[in-house]
Amino acid sequence: MLTFAPMFTSFRLYLSGLLAAWAFATPLAQAQRFPQHPEKESRNTGRAVLLSVKVGAHLPGGDLARRFGPFGSLGGNAEWLGENNFILGLEGHYYFAAPAREDPLAILRTPEGDLIGRDQYLADIALRGRGYYLGGSVGYLFARSGTRSGLRVMVGAGMVRHKIHVQDDDRTLIQVQGEYAKGYDRLTGGLAFNQFIGWQHLGPDRRSNWFAGLEFTQGFTNTLREWDFSSMQKLDARRTDLWFGLRIGWTLPLYQTPPEKIYY
Repeated sequence: MLTFAPMFTSFRLYLSGLLAAWAFATPLAQAQRFPQHPEKESRNTGRAVLLSVKVGAHLPGGDLARRFGPFGSLGGNAEWLGENNFILGLEGHYYFAAPAREDPLAILRTPEGDLIGRDQYLADIALRGRGYYLGGSVGYLFARSGTRSGLRVMVGAGMVRHKIHVQDDDRTLIQVQGEYAKGYDRLTGGLAFNQFIGWQHLGPDRRSNWFAGLEFTQGFTNTLREWDFSSMQKLDARRTDLWFGLRIGWTLPLYQTPPEKIYY
């Protein structure tokens, strides 16, 4: 007569062995996870130096809108980011490609509006606005809990300069060459205030770092030339130059807190 007792006893011993092996392997596997090498742990904490390159597109306002049209900018900044997300920095912007709405060469034009070069041909002249801003700024990063990403708010002050650049690639219009160009460029400068509000992202793996937002600038300027040839006088009226637009940037963060753990 067949009996299942030996088979049942063997199965019970086999099952007991599996349970014992699982109980032993579980803490061993947990010990082998190497907690000193967490893959998802944030690495963007502590103090940091932020080096950024940024570009912008701007619309003029106030007195600036009567002189120039929309323009672009290229700039950079160096900032100190504290552990409490307070920001202190220096920045600079170069402005370019602004079409001129004023014509400082009107006095040189023919009744038909042309400019005649020294070769007696029509001169190919383009009038474009150029300028720059240099200043300092302070602000704060309202980061989301547990991250270094959030609302970035900055205010600053500095110095602004802008002028009308007479682009004469063939150098045929001798009236605007050399020192004479200063009589037509309407160089203007003064104190300016700058504000930025946007989103700052500092990735936890230190690889994805950028910001984007709106920027506003107010310049309180005067002419820096003693004489304007076109108007035959000094343009000494006080100006309020305004511009605003979109600013985006890419950031290289250099964190100052020594790492407490080694990453591979």
